[in-house]
Amino acid sequence: MNQKPSRLAVHWRTTPLGCILGPMQEFIQQSQSSGIILLLMTVIALVIANSPLHAGYTALLEMQVGITAGPLVLEESVLHWVNDGLMALFFFVVGLEIKREMLVGELANLRAATLPILAAVGGVLVPAGIYALLNAGGDGAHGWGVPMATDIAFALGCLALLGDRVPVGLKVFLTAVAIVDDLMAVLVIAVFYAGGLHLVWLGVGLGVLLLLVLVNLFGIRSPLIYASLGVLVWLAFLHSGVHATIAGVLVAMTIPARRQIDAPTFLARVRGILRQFEESPSEGTQQHAVEVQQSAVIELEEVCEQVQAPLQKMEHALHGWVAFAIMPVFALANAGVAISAAPLGSESLPVLLGIVLGLTLGKPIGIFGACWLAVRTGVAELPQGVTWRHMLGTGVLAGVGFTMSLFIASLAFTSADMLATAKLAILLASLLAGVTGFILLRRIPQESGV
Repeated sequence: MNQKPSRLAVHWRTTPLGCILGPMQEFIQQSQSSGIILLLMTVIALVIANSPLHAGYTALLEMQVGITAGPLVLEESVLHWVNDGLMALFFFVVGLEIKREMLVGELANLRAATLPILAAVGGVLVPAGIYALLNAGGDGAHGWGVPMATDIAFALGCLALLGDRVPVGLKVFLTAVAIVDDLMAVLVIAVFYAGGLHLVWLGVGLGVLLLLVLVNLFGIRSPLIYASLGVLVWLAFLHSGVHATIAGVLVAMTIPARRQIDAPTFLARVRGILRQFEESPSEGTQQHAVEVQQSAVIELEEVCEQVQAPLQKMEHALHGWVAFAIMPVFALANAGVAISAAPLGSESLPVLLGIVLGLTLGKPIGIFGACWLAVRTGVAELPQGVTWRHMLGTGVLAGVGFTMSLFIASLAFTSADMLATAKLAILLASLLAGVTGFILLRRIPQESGV
């Protein structure tokens, strides 16, 4: 049975601390269920890819779908529409989360942000180094970015399954690490996995981005304007050689994050409107009283709009679509690997080892090692209630690469055999990291002081 939130809980959500931590808690809770759906879609994709339905599955992904708007004709395969189109929205939400965290979240305070930033850097460099070492000079050398990524939905979903056995500080830490990790992955995609640049289209995209910045500076807050200009940026980047999903992150950075009115002004105006509603004229026609009340309701809606930042509204509106529609569709389209030993030849084996070892060993070594150095040198300190055993388990859990790893693999490998091997390695490593990390954290006593 669903229970209504208590008055205390509602009041807490209206406090400054609740406004900051509330979205984080919702995100963590939502990640548990979205992670389960992601896992289900992955299993379905694997079953289809290894069944008689494989030919139909492949044909569907390769089917060409086009959009015509006047002289503009855009035709891509279904797989490309998923990876270049739907995933642009995924990256847009990632960009909104990064901006929010940098303004009011865990990354806003330099002292508090130091530990997750250093942990994320270690968790990126060590896996990439392990992969590069195993694939130096080989055909798979370009895939060094694949084991860098952490899948925030799966990782936080595993933590959520542990409930109160892990401290809240650990969940917040892992969220911050994953967000910094995503930011670095975006930079790597933009710099190292871009195609040949078409400067005219790139100039058009950057010009529209500049226009979006000006729209923000002039205080325009209409979502329709940002969406329309954002689509233009996406189209320009799609033709520029810079991967189209980068447009999602860059557009997110232009979304206004400030409210039009502050909390005291909001409260004063709401009280006045409610008083107007309550004191609607009792004399005269009933129609007149209804009109006064209707006017008060409309004014109240406008004031509520003004107290919400566009960034907050867009993130809230899109997060469910990304978590429960876009990411599952991406998994269904990209996780279908025909499991066979055929692709695992002498050329592909280093790719498999580089990804598996990078995610399962490189991630915990990089994250745990960076945190240990930061704490020992006094640069940072562990979150409250978090022990070194927690940090080790979290480092292992961060080896769940999945969504971002699959996405980078699709950019890094042009060979079908190499890509199939990379996908198989990502799925295997993510399974090992998720199960091992969960077991390690599950075995820590709740009041351990180790």
